[in-house]
Order: sequence, then structure tokens, then C-alpha cells
Amino acid sequence: MTFDFFIAGLALIKTEYRKITMNVLAQSWAEIAAQLQINWNLVNTCLQFASWGLVSLLLVEIVRDSYHALCHYVPSLGKWHNKHHMAYRRDLSVVSLKIYQESQLYNDIVESTLLVVVLTVMALLLQQWGFWLGVVYAFTFLYGASRRYFLGKIDTDYTHLPGPLETIPSVWWVNRSYHWRHHFDDVNAYYSGVFPLVDTVLGTGLSLKGKTIALTGASGALGQALTAELIKNNAKVVALTTNPEKLQPQEKLTVIAWELGKEAELKAALEKVDILIINHGVNVYANRTSEAIESSYEVNTFSTLRLMDIFLATVTGPQSKATKEIWVNTSEAEVSPALSPLYELSKRAIGDIVTLKRLDGDCIIRKLILGPFKSQLNPYGVMSAPQVARAILFLAKRDFRNIIVSINPLTYLLFPLKEVSTWLYYRIFSKKVQSLN
Repeated sequence: MTFDFFIAGLALIKTEYRKITMNVLAQSWAEIAAQLQINWNLVNTCLQFASWGLVSLLLVEIVRDSYHALCHYVPSLGKWHNKHHMAYRRDLSVVSLKIYQESQLYNDIVESTLLVVVLTVMALLLQQWGFWLGVVYAFTFLYGASRRYFLGKIDTDYTHLPGPLETIPSVWWVNRSYHWRHHFDDVNAYYSGVFPLVDTVLGTGLSLKGKTIALTGASGALGQALTAELIKNNAKVVALTTNPEKLQPQEKLTVIAWELGKEAELKAALEKVDILIINHGVNVYANRTSEAIESSYEVNTFSTLRLMDIFLATVTGPQSKATKEIWVNTSEAEVSPALSPLYELSKRAIGDIVTLKRLDGDCIIRKLILGPFKSQLNPYGVMSAPQVARAILFLAKRDFRNIIVSINPLTYLLFPLKEVSTWLYYRIFSKKVQSLN
């Protein structure tokens, strides 16, 4: 009896303790909720401030870079802007301090004053506090230009610092290599100053004018279509082909015969090339013999790798990183079925190798992720080769590093996910080994 009474007492104590604990927790959560009561008016004000601030910063970029572009088309503005171009040598060292300071007065100070005036007027008209962020941002450009003019402080303009170009042009922001091309590659391109938004819209993120572009697979459907489009864009094409009889030399087109396995013989020709487009390939369809495996990897993977290495060896000199590029047709087979297992395997292999090579930053390497187009490799393709060629150049001139041209919407979703995850994995678990030679 005593034991039963003891057990009943413990149960009662446990029940009461639970009630007390729950009451304390309920009160605690109520107090916390009261203390953390959200002031939605404050949240709305902060969001509104941030939104208008971002809009104003975006407007600064658009106004500045649009004015810059106009300077190259309006003679009255160009007269002042030309002083800026006259101030620098090819290594971005200044010709003289006097000419440099004049360029700051007639170009940079005028440009930044315009920014301040436009943004201030809009901030007053819109009466949004967040818009004044853009005014402050514009003032930073005027402040830097004033220091360069009055004090000759060259180091306040990071895109014009003298010296060799040690990095490739950035895709996210305008670095020295990116802007160097505006001065010494094509003055009618690369207008952006901080972020390449305007160049993306105008298609001036890459100039093909006067470029020497080598193209493998030149006798194929896409090769011929690319050749025609490149010539239309005032490029000089070097057609590298195993079937030279299919191509006739013409103005701005040079035909060079080459054989698989003899890529090293092309080194002298590639020394003079600005952009190498690796476009050749083979499709064995359902074949899975040892010969088919060897052929697929030799053509689609190892030959491409050898050409890349030979071309990368030509990226020398203080400005090569800014002007030399490789484009590799890795195909949509990187992420999607191509109804040809060996084609998929060999293309995925070279696609991953390209991702690995990009980590070294030797030069810009673009991927061409192309869907099915009608050609000898794929007679059932949906798209036409000329259509694909035009799309490739449209995106390349907007500085897309991964150029996707496909009718499959999943490719536009799956490829970026695959590329980012692969890039991150390779970045963590691989390293560049410096040569001992």
C-alpha cells in the first residue's frame, strides 16, 4: 500500500511539473514573440530604400557606359574623348603627365559630372531616399577623376594601371585586361567601365573585327556556316580541315590541311591566331567496338586536348591573355542523351577537361553547347547550321563563356548546374603544378 501511494505521488508530481514547465515555456515564447514583433512598416521602408538604391546604381552604370559609347559616334563628344585614348601606351603607361591630366579634365571629369547631375536631378524628382545611393556612387567617380587631374594620382583608376596583363578578361566585372581591349584591340567595342552590362546589351563584349580565327572541322556543315558568319564580321578565317578539297580559298579565308595525330605541325600557324575554334568530331552512333571506342576518344577528346595545349603554348607576351581565346564544341551531349553512347562519353570527357583547363586562367576558353542541327554527323538534326552559327556569334559577342544553342529547355537548366558543381569540385581537389623547366 505504501509503495502504491509513493508511485501515485511521483505520478502527480510529474504531471504538475509538466504543467508548470509548459506554462513557463508558453509564457517565454509569448514574451519572445512580443519582443520580436515585426515592424512591417520598417521592413517595407528598408526594402523600398534598397530597391531604389539598386536601381540608382544600375542607372549610373547605364548612363556612364552609354555616354562612353556615344563618344565614339558623336564627333563633338569624340573630340574630348580622344584625349583619353591619346594618354596611354600599349602597356597602359601614360605618355606624359600633362596629356594624362588633360584627358582627365576633358573626359573623366566631364563624364562623372554628367553622372552626378543626372542622378541628382532624378533623386530630387523621384523623392526616394534610396536613389541618393546612386548620387553618392556617381560622386566617387568625380572624386577619383578630380584627384587624377589635380594631383596626378594614377593609382585611383584600376583599369588603367600600367604593366603586363596577368589575368584574363573577367566576365563579371571590367578588369584591366577587359578594358585594355577597348584601347588597343577595337575602340568601337568594350565600352563598359565597371560592370559589362552595356556591352552585353550592345553586343560589344567581344570584337571579331580583324581577328585571325582558326577553325577545325571547317569543311563540315557548321564549319562552313561559321566561316561565312565570321567573314561577315570582318574576321580572317584559317580553315583547318582534313578535307581541303571541299573548300576553295577566297578573300579572308586560308585553307590549311591537317591530319589527326599531327596537331603539332599546326603550331607555326596557331602562333598567328587570335581565336581557335575546335569544332571537329566523329559520331559512331550505336557502335561499341574497340575501334569505335578508340576513334571516338581520339577524335572527340584527345585530338581536341592536343590542339588546346599547342594553342595555350602560344599565349605569351604581355597582352596575349587579353586577346587569345579557345572555343570548344563540347555539344549538348555533356548533359543530355545523344542516342550515341560513345559520342556522349567522349564529349563529356573533353567537356570536363575544358572545365579543368579553365581553372588555370591562361586565356578565355568558351564552350559551345549545341543541340541537334542538321549535318553529316546528324542528318536528323532539327536546327540548321547557319542558324546555329549566327546564334553562336550573337552570344560570343556578348561575352557568354558557355554558349548554349539548343531547342531543349532542360539544357539551359541542367548545364549551368553541372558546370558549377564540376568547377567547384575541380577547384577544391585539383591544383596547377608549375613546370620545372
